[in-house]
Amino acid sequence: MFRKTLILLAAALMYCHHCAITTAHEDDVHTVQYTEENFSTELPKKNHFIMFYAPWCEHCRRLGPTWEMLAEMLNEEEDSRVRIAKVDCTTDSSICSEHDVTGYPTLKFFKTGESTGTRFRGTRDLPSLSAFINEQLGSVPTNESEDKPPVPEPVNGLVELTGETFNKHVSSGSHFVKFYAPWCGHCQKLAFTWDKLAQSNSHDDLVSISKVDCTQHRSVCEQFDIKGYPTLLWIEDGKKVDKYSGERSEEQLQEYVNKMLKKRSVVSDDSEEQAEDSVQSVFTLTGESFKHGIEKGVTFIKFFAPWCGHCKRLAPTWENLGKKFIGRGDVRIVKVDCTLDTSKKLCDEQEVDGFPTLFLYKDGEKISEYSGSRTLDDLYEFVDKHLRAHDEL
Repeated sequence: MFRKTLILLAAALMYCHHCAITTAHEDDVHTVQYTEENFSTELPKKNHFIMFYAPWCEHCRRLGPTWEMLAEMLNEEEDSRVRIAKVDCTTDSSICSEHDVTGYPTLKFFKTGESTGTRFRGTRDLPSLSAFINEQLGSVPTNESEDKPPVPEPVNGLVELTGETFNKHVSSGSHFVKFYAPWCGHCQKLAFTWDKLAQSNSHDDLVSISKVDCTQHRSVCEQFDIKGYPTLLWIEDGKKVDKYSGERSEEQLQEYVNKMLKKRSVVSDDSEEQAEDSVQSVFTLTGESFKHGIEKGVTFIKFFAPWCGHCKRLAPTWENLGKKFIGRGDVRIVKVDCTLDTSKKLCDEQEVDGFPTLFLYKDGEKISEYSGSRTLDDLYEFVDKHLRAHDEL
């Protein structure tokens, strides 16, 4: 009888183990599954964020939906710089042993061409995982940065701005600002020319040539929606006026400076239209400013991550939506970057479980989540409907 009971118990455990495997992973259609057959050949080809797991692990099962969400956002993008993958340590134990996996789940980020990963040690929520990916991508060199020259030391006339000095410095006058990352190959190629441009204009009080390291001062770069390096912006009296997109020789950069200075000195017929374009249409909130920013009127917020492809596609539409409500004191179109340290906790508290997430607030209270079509007309109608309901109260 005792022997029969043990056999039945073993059978039940095997059945439950199979259930755990099925429940945990049957919906994982976007996450790449690596095995001993393909791990070593695929890993060097791309940046990877990998979950080493065991099917019976409860922590792994709870993380599963979030991990699959990351995979859906990143693995489906053609130009994605990172692949989300997983390794089952119960079937491919040699991989897990090689990478010192001693507990489940273990999450590691592997840079392209490197066999040693960086372990993720934070909380396993979407904002924290997103911030970790952003930080790791921020320190990954592109192919163009191979055999890169050292970044030249600043020369006379070039102003190095920080998060503390930026807003005060650009609050008045004309400024030509380079937003860059030290690991960016294009930035390194431009560095010497940018220093020469600054030196050439060092005795001209009409313009200031400056630069901002976006890996050190992310809040400034987020303020101006910097999405690539280098980005060269012309700023007047604290407001973005133009983005330079021409050739980056010293002569052409200087021609641009002269053109913009001349343009400012001439009062054009369309000055009113230019003034309207310079008005901020989309506001940026963080965990620190969130409560005050939503306390009055209607606030429509896009919670996003800079690396999210769906967010990038929505960005121009979101800007145009903001422009439609310029001058309306009772409505604000807002965005929140969930990868910023100042916003990760906020996005978790607001139950942001994917990017982009669109929430509407009235007088400080969350009212509705938008899940419809992301066309400009539909987004506008959604906000307008809630505005009309707000006015009728």
